[in-house]
Formats: sequence, C-alpha cells, structure tokens
Amino acid sequence: MVLIAAAVCTKAGKTIVSRQFVEMTKARIEGLLAAFPKLMTSGKQHTFVETDSVRYVYQPMEKLYMLLITTKASNILEDLETLRLFSKVIPEYCRTLEEKEIIENAFDLIFAFDEIVALGYRESVNLAQIKTFVEMDSHEEKVYQAVRQTQEREAKQKMRERAKELQRQRMEMKKGQSGGRGVVGGAGGFGNNFSSSGGGGGISSDSISSLSTPSGNIAEINKPAPAAAKSTAPRNALKLGGKSRDADTFVDQLKNEGEKVVSTPLPSVASSAAAKGKPVSDVPMDSVHLRMEDKVVIRVGRDGGLQTFELSGLLSLRISDEKYGRIKVQLDHADQRGIQLQTHPNVDKELFRSTSQIGLKNPAKPFPLNTDVGVLKWRYQTQDESAIPLTINCWPSENAEGGCDVNIEYELEHTRLELQDVCITIPLPMGITPSIAECDGDYNHDSRKNQLLWNLPVIDSSSKQGSLEFSVPSSIPGDFFPLDITFSSKIPYAELAPVKVILVDDGSEVKFSTETVFYTDKFEIV
Repeated sequence: MVLIAAAVCTKAGKTIVSRQFVEMTKARIEGLLAAFPKLMTSGKQHTFVETDSVRYVYQPMEKLYMLLITTKASNILEDLETLRLFSKVIPEYCRTLEEKEIIENAFDLIFAFDEIVALGYRESVNLAQIKTFVEMDSHEEKVYQAVRQTQEREAKQKMRERAKELQRQRMEMKKGQSGGRGVVGGAGGFGNNFSSSGGGGGISSDSISSLSTPSGNIAEINKPAPAAAKSTAPRNALKLGGKSRDADTFVDQLKNEGEKVVSTPLPSVASSAAAKGKPVSDVPMDSVHLRMEDKVVIRVGRDGGLQTFELSGLLSLRISDEKYGRIKVQLDHADQRGIQLQTHPNVDKELFRSTSQIGLKNPAKPFPLNTDVGVLKWRYQTQDESAIPLTINCWPSENAEGGCDVNIEYELEHTRLELQDVCITIPLPMGITPSIAECDGDYNHDSRKNQLLWNLPVIDSSSKQGSLEFSVPSSIPGDFFPLDITFSSKIPYAELAPVKVILVDDGSEVKFSTETVFYTDKFEIV
C-alpha cells in the first residue's frame, strides 16, 4: 500500500491534524481533505470512499473522523488494519475525543503517526512499540537526570544549612547586644530551644527581651555550652509537635523556579486492596482468628483450551489473647485433586502429616500475639480443563452489515461455589456503541475505555448459566478479545477447612472465628 496522508477531522470537514507521507503541495492536500465531506453519503455502512485518483478510508470517533488517504491500488484490507492502529493511538495521548484535546496533543500524535508509516509504507509495529518509540526512553538520560537532581539537592541542602548558620549567628549577636538578658533554661522547659525554623516549642528572638529572669541565673545562661554536647547534637534533628519549614521552603523554591508540585496522598489500605481486586472483609474476629485466602490465575484460549491454571493459598493465624498462645488447629482436608501443601518451618510437619493438626515444633512456645502468622500454604497447577470453576464461551460472528453479532455464555462448573460480584469485561472497537439484544444480569458501556462490562451479582447452583447477546457495527471477531473476568467468593476453591482449635495444656476446645476469601488474581480469555 501507499499511504498518502493521515488526518483527524470533524464531521463537518474541518481538518484538525494532518500528516503527509509523500511529497505533495499544500494546495493538493488541502484540496483532498476539503473534498472528503462532499463525498460522504448518509445511510451507507461503508468505511471508504473512492474518487478517480485516491481512496478515503475512515472510521468515526464520536464527533470526529480518523481518515487515511491512499492510492486506489492499495490493499483495502491492509488499509483497514492500518486505520485500526491509527484509531487506537489517539486515545493513548488524548483524554477525550474532542477538537481541543486533539490540538493540544497534536505533536505527540504526529510523532506517533510517523512511527506507523514511513515514506508511505506501513511499519511492522504495535501500539506498545509506538509508545516506547515516541517516549524516546534513554537509560543514559535517566542517569544524567538522576545525577543532576542529586547535585541540585546537595546544593540546596548546603544553602539551607548556610542560612541556618547565618540565622544562628544573628541570634547570638542579638543576645550579646541585649546585655546578657535571656531565658532561664531547665525548669521552664525552654532551654536550648531557640529555633529559626518556627517549630513547636520554640521562642522567637523578638520575644526574648520581654521575658524577665532572676539575676542569679544570668551567668548560667551566658556560659558557653560544652563542646561535647554541641558535637553530639544532630544538626538536622526532627522536632516533635512542630511543622518542618525546611520542606515548605524547598517546595516554595521549586514553585518559584517554575516546577509543578503536586501533593499526592498515600493510598489507604482499603483502596490499595480494591485496586488489586482483592476483597476486603469485615468479619468480626475472636481472640483466635483464622483466615484462608485462595487466589487463582487462569488463562484460556478463545477456542476453549486451558493454557494456564495456577492456584495459590495461605492459611494465617492471628491471636489477640496471650492465654491462647499455645494451641493446635485441627483441619479437615478433603481435597483429592493433588494440591501441594507446605507448612511453616516452625510448624510440626509430622503432626500435620499424621493428624492434619497445625502446632509448633516446640509445644511450650506460644504463637506470636497480635500479628498475622502464615502457618500453611498450598499450590495447585494443572492443564485439566475441569479445574476451571467458571467457563466462558465467547462466539463473535460476522454479519451481512460489515459488523459482528456476539454471543457470550457462562456456566458454573463447580456448583459448590458461590461466586459474587462477577464482572466480565469485553473490549470493543473504538467509538462504537453496541446494540444489546439479550442480557442476563446488568451491563454497562464504558465509552471512555471502549469496554462493555457484564455484571452478575451472584452465580451459584441456582443460577449457574447465563448469556449476553449484542451486535457491533464495523468490527471483526478479533476485536472482542481478550476478555477479563473478576469475581470473589466466601467458599474456598481448595477443600480445606479448620474444624476446631485445641489448647495444648489441657486439650480443651477454644472458640475461634474464620474468614475465607477466594478471588481472581487474573482470569482472561485470549
């Protein structure tokens, strides 16, 4: 193919960004772009228009068009594939598909266009490579920037230390000129606490003269401090209860130099867990609390073949009362699938192997208090397709209108499980809204990320099957992969369960609480 130009224009025909890949005059490209909207006809599903000399291949993107101008001798299939890659590049650099956003990121888009096409011919690159090439990431540049930033920090640190030294000298001069008047150190708690940083507990030099002191202690104040005390005191010691103005001064300097300083709060525990897809539980805890955590990684081909299945689990123990420190945990191990179990090095392996009890090698030694202790972990890898708890069948087929009809169905294979908050994420071609024909559960079209989210609150033995059917114009079957599936469950995948907790001393049973969570670390259909 020979690609003449790539452009982003409005539906009214206004050109926003255009990049030419062959030698041509400005008047020629302006004439070609101005002719495009006049050739558009309503009511047709085609994505290309031809004239006597060129072919226009385009894709709608909300209020815009991604437009390629090629020769008539080019391969239309290659043209459409190239157009698809151009259309994927734009959302990578523009938050919204609006004219203002396109103009603000015009240079990045032009650089990206140049990575896709060179001298009119398509380069063999994907989206990830384009981003890497445009960023022009350089290890040498990073090293240079790191060295330069270190030098700047050291220079600014020396500047702050010199400023503190000058401030200290000015304060000493003021004290000498005031005729020995000062503040009594010791009982009042203010001794050696003069500071130019404005921290809590300090007294400014302007207020020294307003304080009265007994004459008997003036000589003690004016007496120089011992050299040893001066050398052992850290110069940059932190002060409790006071706000450090050094950091504020540094931030102010950066702002004055034109740097953008953004304050980023630390993420909370709950938000971090939610970002990873890990369920957060609010189970009430007894003095002895056991937590079982199962997570699974599943990768399945679009033809149904299992590529990866890996289960990993952990049993942790938390004791909050020291009288229950010396205990044993009895487990019910009914799993027959060959799950590999491994106890903590301090746990008695023979006791666990013979009686399925978890106890320390030294029975006289207690478990740690108020901390989660992992006592048992397990792992299971297989290529057996029957291990998949939830099967997903995605069947896109091309229709007569140039789009695809997509049928997706699920089935719960392990009916003892109850899956909650199931979400199946289906990718869509950019700028296209699906037409839903049938849906079990709820769905949501995320136009920003070009995804269709299929949400199912619960999948269990009473609702183990369901389907979704929709149509998408201007698409091919490969547009709807990979699918991403997430869910959580309070029933573990591994058939392990704590049944009782026993005191080592007298063999009596102890009340305990349990918490079980099974969730997807990664589940995708590729």
